[in-house]
Amino acid sequence: MSDVENLKENSNVQVHRHPRRLGNPAPLGLFSFASTTLVLSLYNAHARHVVVPNVVVGMALFYGGLGQFLAGMWEFATGNTFGATAFTSYGAFWLSFATLFIPNSGIGAAYAAATPGMEDDAIGIYLLAWMVVTFLFLIGAIRKSVGLTALFFFLTLTFMVLAIGERLRPFLLQS
Repeated sequence: MSDVENLKENSNVQVHRHPRRLGNPAPLGLFSFASTTLVLSLYNAHARHVVVPNVVVGMALFYGGLGQFLAGMWEFATGNTFGATAFTSYGAFWLSFATLFIPNSGIGAAYAAATPGMEDDAIGIYLLAWMVVTFLFLIGAIRKSVGLTALFFFLTLTFMVLAIGERLRPFLLQS
């Protein structure tokens, strides 16, 4: 017998179940992450000879960043702590990553005056930190499902390759 049934039988307490008022926020979080990742990956692959990723800033701020962040907050409301933590974290990733490319943020200007290659190293370290965060999500996903485990496994590899590529960028652009 459940606690609710036990309460009904042993007291005069009326138990009302409220229908769920929120839809599933996971599709928003997944689509915003996937589409923003796709656009940035096309730029990283120099599709159509695009080598400056600044056009993705708006998408990273509002769809990849804010969209996922909101999906994470709505996951908290539905009681899905893992989904809430993942979506909120990657929403914050996109918001912070986009900030790197905003001209008036001062980030690029600070590195322009620094040692050549320092900005690439700094972004590489940033991406390595996200690789570690993603690996921790991978460990948590193992108990969830094969699909979620595969997603975080490949995302961990993606962050690793991006971090390595960031350090190799000066060499790759010379050829």
